[in-house]
Amino acid sequence: MSNTIATCSIIAKEALAVLENMLPFASNVNREWEDEFTGNQKRGYSPGLTINIKRPPRYTYRAGRVAVPQGTVEATVPLTLSQGGCDLNFTGSERTVSIQGMEKKIQAAMASVANEIDRQGLQCARLNTFNVIGTPGTPPNTQALALQAVLGVNQRLDEMAAPRDRNRNFIMNPALNAAVVQGFAGMFNGQSTLEKQFQKGVMVDSLGLAYGMDQNVDTHTNGSQAVAGTNVNGANQTGSAITVVGLGGTITKGSRITLPGVFAVNPQTRQSTGTLAQWVVTADVAAAATSIPISPALVTSGAFQNASASPTSGSPFTIFGTVSASYGCSVAFHEDAFTLAMVPMYAPAEKKGVIDVATESYKGFNIKATEFYDGINDNYIIRLDVLFGWAATYPELACLYAT
Repeated sequence: MSNTIATCSIIAKEALAVLENMLPFASNVNREWEDEFTGNQKRGYSPGLTINIKRPPRYTYRAGRVAVPQGTVEATVPLTLSQGGCDLNFTGSERTVSIQGMEKKIQAAMASVANEIDRQGLQCARLNTFNVIGTPGTPPNTQALALQAVLGVNQRLDEMAAPRDRNRNFIMNPALNAAVVQGFAGMFNGQSTLEKQFQKGVMVDSLGLAYGMDQNVDTHTNGSQAVAGTNVNGANQTGSAITVVGLGGTITKGSRITLPGVFAVNPQTRQSTGTLAQWVVTADVAAAATSIPISPALVTSGAFQNASASPTSGSPFTIFGTVSASYGCSVAFHEDAFTLAMVPMYAPAEKKGVIDVATESYKGFNIKATEFYDGINDNYIIRLDVLFGWAATYPELACLYAT
């Protein structure tokens, strides 16, 4: 029986299947903005590598009969594409193997690509999600703690007005997944749910969340600044930076802080949720610094209000976690919290420097396989390429769980 030659079309299909199966985080985020690249190109407009995603405007309620016209403000979030991939080298004799013989090689190559896409997405989540709950170092491995973990992230999403439309997800690192499965083992789950959890060792959808286990969940490490930080220095502060008394240590990018007297508000009613608002530090802060850059910008009035008041001057801010310690950043989120765009790449015509080329698209995942030849060494080189980008479009619709 003759061999089935592994053409680029077959290789691309095989690689795409592996890519989709290995992206538990990316498979559950918003994918709508890919059309901004491909759709505009069809209309004769090339947007370049970066697009700006518009967030919907907000308005405030008017009481009474007299109209109070409001201006419209549309904030934007940039999404920038980057190229990457993996390259394989085969001799002439190896090139003639069937796709069955190449399957493991393709899977190994695509594992590196898939894991990098996933890693960048979960890093994006860690660096942009400002809400966090949990107690680092205390796994929720009892029934009470497991329930507290799942209901706690759901509560925070509810407080941020995340829709309950069956599009909430909880991506957990292996340690948190093991702890929660253990905690839920004796609960009132249906027999089929218990059976699936027992057989697979992973959480099964329940309590309003779809679950996934992902080894690429990012880890955050705090700086050397004491958890009880220095005092806020100045009244009526708002915006993207908070002035404080000179720091006694460092604060790392991605650390989460609370400010004295500042509570989170419901984004529609602007009423306090009773929970201290959390902010993520957007850049490393050196010891002795007197300004901390934060996200989102602190707003105390108007349509985009996100805080009950300005921080109390003369009182200390607080850093989540412990000094110089690390914690895993499992993430619960509504699908609109993050966006992944994967754009089909230009494929050169055959015989234009290549032997074979193919692009494949499926469910928003895109990959290009290109083969070219090294005649001196009789080597066939196959490159697998992806063009993708991540953006935290609505980070308020996400909550980290620290372990």
